[in-house]
Amino acid sequence: MHNIKPHAHALGFDAIGFASPDLDITVPANLQQFLSEGHHGDMHWLADKAERRADPRTLWPQVQSIIMLGHNYGPASDPLEKLAHKEQGAISCYALNEDYHEVIKKKLRALAGWIAQSYDCEVKLFVDTAPVMEKALAAQAGLGWQGKHTCLVSHEFGSWLFLGSIFTTLPLQSSESPSLNTAQDHCGNCTRCLDICPTQAFTAARQIDARRCISYLTIEHKGQIPLEFRKAIGNRIYGCDDCLAVCPWNKFAQTAQELAYHPRGALQAPLLRDLAQLNDAGFRQLFAKSPVKRIGRDRFVRNVLIAIGNSADATLRDAAAPLLQDPSPLVAEMAAWALDQLAVGGLRFAVEE
Repeated sequence: MHNIKPHAHALGFDAIGFASPDLDITVPANLQQFLSEGHHGDMHWLADKAERRADPRTLWPQVQSIIMLGHNYGPASDPLEKLAHKEQGAISCYALNEDYHEVIKKKLRALAGWIAQSYDCEVKLFVDTAPVMEKALAAQAGLGWQGKHTCLVSHEFGSWLFLGSIFTTLPLQSSESPSLNTAQDHCGNCTRCLDICPTQAFTAARQIDARRCISYLTIEHKGQIPLEFRKAIGNRIYGCDDCLAVCPWNKFAQTAQELAYHPRGALQAPLLRDLAQLNDAGFRQLFAKSPVKRIGRDRFVRNVLIAIGNSADATLRDAAAPLLQDPSPLVAEMAAWALDQLAVGGLRFAVEE
């Protein structure tokens, strides 16, 4: 009998389960449908490595078992509350402090090293960046089930679990897993996550068109954000928590114990006026060790300008106006859009007065 679970918990992991490398047959089929409909947008790496995603053994033929681990990042307050403060930027709660990839990777290395030494086996670890179907494997390992918002839902942690995996040559008995069958999950008739989506990105339960998703648009999309989605973005400047935050299972969620996930003061309620003034150096300093840093200053300020345009606060015109001359076309063009929006809003307020 192995002692992997207690050791994982001692390292700070909140959930752990064991899965076979054999994915449920519905998983590769759903992935292929997602890709064939073009719902992955600019995320070409999903299509490029689809075969490897569909079968963990193509990633490592020697794998006998997959250890799935969850790390709770539950927020202390409702992320939706930030949306009412239009003069501030709303950053997805997963990105308010350190990059979870680095936090989890350290723990995975410690656990994987201990397993390899204790059981004389080989191990490989992955955190999100490799072609691994983590949510499907986590469901098969008994960590939860795939909610209608496509993310994992846990009885204990709601929608707030980061996932990591350890592939190993050690044969382990798979955890008792909840069925992946839609009729036997724990979402029931609830559609809150689907209904709240500001851009109607869900085409059906567990089916999403990423090209309409605010998280995709503000993080992955490198060009100008299409006009039809800008108003719906509101003041969300990096990611979107709406579909996760409304899940009823969050009533059992717990605030993250990991201090690296607790919000930094400077990122909790940042003023759009201040964010619009960031140059590259200032951006890198503000978001040091944060996942936000990977999108770069130009894309980030693009997002900030959309929020400024949606603020209905004409006093923010002086924050947007200098960016008309920004060297980045991404920024300059969005500054023009923001100023147009504020001109209309300012006129409206003047008439109402």
